[in-house]
Amino acid sequence: MRLKVLNLTVAKTIQLVLFMKALYLKEIRTFLGSIIGYMVMGVFLVLNSLFLWVFSSGANILEGGTADLVSFFTIAPIIFLILIPAITMRSFSEEKRTGTIELLLTRPITDLQIVLAKYFAGLTLVFISILPTLIYYLSIHLLGKPVGIVDDGVIISSYIGLLFVGSVFVAIGIFVSSLFNSQITALILSVLIIWFFYMGIDFLANYTQFGSFDIILKNIGISEHFKSIQKGILVSTDFVYFISVNIVFILATKLKLQSRKW
Repeated sequence: MRLKVLNLTVAKTIQLVLFMKALYLKEIRTFLGSIIGYMVMGVFLVLNSLFLWVFSSGANILEGGTADLVSFFTIAPIIFLILIPAITMRSFSEEKRTGTIELLLTRPITDLQIVLAKYFAGLTLVFISILPTLIYYLSIHLLGKPVGIVDDGVIISSYIGLLFVGSVFVAIGIFVSSLFNSQITALILSVLIIWFFYMGIDFLANYTQFGSFDIILKNIGISEHFKSIQKGILVSTDFVYFISVNIVFILATKLKLQSRKW
């Protein structure tokens, strides 16, 4: 009897994993199967390249004369602030607009697994977008005098931080997408919320009238923790922060899906 129950449990678990995998791959195919998907990734790479290598500005690596990617890790989150909502805006909005959300919710898969499948699909696309930027690292590695005079530890930790920042943007974007049928509405509100968490809170913290509350405000913001990781010192509190914010928005999305039963 116990063996039969165990076999049923294993079979059910495998089925859930397969459904989750299928949804994950569907999201990836939908994005990469459209011109918009490649445009989003292309825009990210082109804008970064222009600011880092072409435009005459404080971000230009060649003009700066320093073998580092500080400029890239400053610009990339700002570009992601707009592009990641463009990735996530259709996650649930399109499903709700076309009515396929009802079909999806009747599948033998939990609400949390649906959210996670879409979340990891979005995160995968962020990773794919970041991957080609390793050419920037190779470039400064070869251009340095002497060759290879690069702080690898700082660059590696900064890439880790950028992925964490991207993951939070994805979690926020998916949550907002679950609130609306309109992709445009989801896009605009996602950009506003992400901007507030990444830059807006820092602006508030800079007002002296907040006094000692400034420190608390800064620690709520994404930027403060990303800057900490960029220093090359990986502190557990920063990881806990990013993981916690991801969990909060993932669970909030799950609750929004569950609200249909209330």
